[in-house]
Amino acid sequence: MTLLRISNLTKKFGGLMAVSDVSFDVDQGKIVGLIGPNGAGKTTVFNLITGNYVPDQGEIFFDGQNLVGLKTHKIVSLGIARTFQTIRLFKNLSVLENVLAGCHCRMRSGIFSSMFRFPYQRREEKMALARALKELEFVGLREHMDLKSMNLSYGNQRLLEIGRALASNPKLIVLDEPAGGMNDYETQQLVGLIRKMQDRGLTVLLIEHDMNLVMRICEDIVVLEHGALIAQGNAEQITQDQRVIEAYLGIDEDEE
Repeated sequence: MTLLRISNLTKKFGGLMAVSDVSFDVDQGKIVGLIGPNGAGKTTVFNLITGNYVPDQGEIFFDGQNLVGLKTHKIVSLGIARTFQTIRLFKNLSVLENVLAGCHCRMRSGIFSSMFRFPYQRREEKMALARALKELEFVGLREHMDLKSMNLSYGNQRLLEIGRALASNPKLIVLDEPAGGMNDYETQQLVGLIRKMQDRGLTVLLIEHDMNLVMRICEDIVVLEHGALIAQGNAEQITQDQRVIEAYLGIDEDEE
């Protein structure tokens, strides 16, 4: 079953064509990689999916609903969560408080009910705390929950971002270079975590430059170059595709 459908997606920035007529599907429960050389348009595609940008043309259907024109908070509430290429945490808040922030989109209490501490507002707080602790346990950071996020190691800050995204109870999690800056041990932890996310029914779409990671865990791979889709398939198909080889290695078609 298709969970995310990208159809003829196009985005320009002035005279720069960042994404050009890109179409691909992400099936429910799959781990899908979006790869390509620097400047290929990968993060722009992510920003279009999550509502940070509005496409010039094309459609983005998630679970049957067109996302084009929706605000970012509405897209999160529909079930899409993301991390960023550059870590974006509340550095002076604790690890637990950062994950609690991810629960906010599922809470319904307003200022009035919070001021007067109505029973349903207290129930929501307890549910949010339980959810946050569950996700911290899931990503392996519960023992660090009282630390300020700035005091975590770089790899654990990456895991905290994922934990915060998971706290929004997504159907699809979009990871932008999650292994960036990680050492080999931390990358191994990340691989295990992504597989655990799939095991609990989540769909994962990721941008990643670590090709060993991509080939190990991605069931489908989408390849962009200069904003256009040049290949799509499984790991074996992608590694044998001449267009992909040329895009990554810079091989001239006229060379033998």
